[in-house]
Amino acid sequence: MATNPPPSAIQTVGLRKSFGDKVVLDGLDLAVARGTVFALLGPNGAGKTVTVQILSTLIRADGGQVRVAGHDVAADPGAVRRAIGVTGQRSALDDLLTGRENLILMADLHHLGRAAGRRRADLLLERFGLAEVAGRRAAAYSGGMRRRLDLAMTLIADPQIIFLDEPTTGLDPRSRRVMWDIVRDLVAGGVTIFLTTQYLDEADRLADRIGVLDGGRLVAEGTAEELKRLVPGGHVTLRFADAAALHAAAALFEPAPRDDEALTLQVPSDGGVRSLRVLLARLEDASIEVDELSVHLPDLDDVFLALTGRPRHEKVTTR
Repeated sequence: MATNPPPSAIQTVGLRKSFGDKVVLDGLDLAVARGTVFALLGPNGAGKTVTVQILSTLIRADGGQVRVAGHDVAADPGAVRRAIGVTGQRSALDDLLTGRENLILMADLHHLGRAAGRRRADLLLERFGLAEVAGRRAAAYSGGMRRRLDLAMTLIADPQIIFLDEPTTGLDPRSRRVMWDIVRDLVAGGVTIFLTTQYLDEADRLADRIGVLDGGRLVAEGTAEELKRLVPGGHVTLRFADAAALHAAAALFEPAPRDDEALTLQVPSDGGVRSLRVLLARLEDASIEVDELSVHLPDLDDVFLALTGRPRHEKVTTR
């Protein structure tokens, strides 16, 4: 007997938001599956942070429907807040308190109770590798330690959905990898992550699905591989054992670029399974043996440029 799929963790239909005469979100439709990572990409001013603010009940939308954790954001914001956690771009730490005191303060704000709150704080300090510095003031923490403590504070109430708004901005590569591992562990435990980031490799490594936002509209959505196939420039590199096989293949796929010294041929392709089957079938029909095959696709930087019309680091003047 067929069963209905579980409801989305996050769903928006026709989401709109303006500030004065500036339209920031213009009919945004999103659906984020439970227990996945969804990454929202876009140039500065595209509306990423505004989207997070609406989904997390910090500001109200001007129009459209929004449901988070099964609750209508406008009709029942309290239920939404109980189901989510938010780690924003700016640190929420009190620098005068120790790491443990910051967590206990958050536990008290969530009314966990004295004993339960302290147990939860100690568990998170251990989980995030902060137990040894728990008694140190947050002001003395490194950037990576501060972001880990920020995320630990978000987890104090065990949320179903976590919004991470550019969580690794300014971190060194090692600290970024630590944060990535933490995100993967959370998702493995059933948590849904809604991620905004300026680092395209971060989205490529972490996200199950990626949305590209530009001008307040979702201009593309899919897996990283699906998005890469939207951009021209993909090709399959064929390597041959001898010049005769290379020459025969070059005639078959003319005018594909060839390298006689390396015995390779670059055949334009979107890298999809169907395209590869067609390519291999043509080679087999011509009795041409291939020694090695590799697929090369555009990266997310190429996707970003193609879809938004500007490099990802280029700033715009709007919010």
